[in-house]
Amino acid sequence: MATRDKNIWILILFILAGIVVGGLLGEFASEIDFLWWLSYGQNFGLSSPIVLDLSIITLTFGMQFKINIASIIGIAIALIIYRKT
Repeated sequence: MATRDKNIWILILFILAGIVVGGLLGEFASEIDFLWWLSYGQNFGLSSPIVLDLSIITLTFGMQFKINIASIIGIAIALIIYRKT
């Protein structure tokens, strides 16, 4: 059972790395004329953060995701690498 849990965490790590690296490559590619399509994507999440003021402490919650074509390609490559290992 421990090896299966370990494999799930490694899979999650691979997917997160694919999203981050793909997102960065997509942003860099937006400045290159023939690779502009890699940066095409969508933003979703909270546009303005939620603030909870408890008078002793103030908590601010917010999250936004930006998915682009390069991120999706990064996820696919991460899954292929994970399956090979």
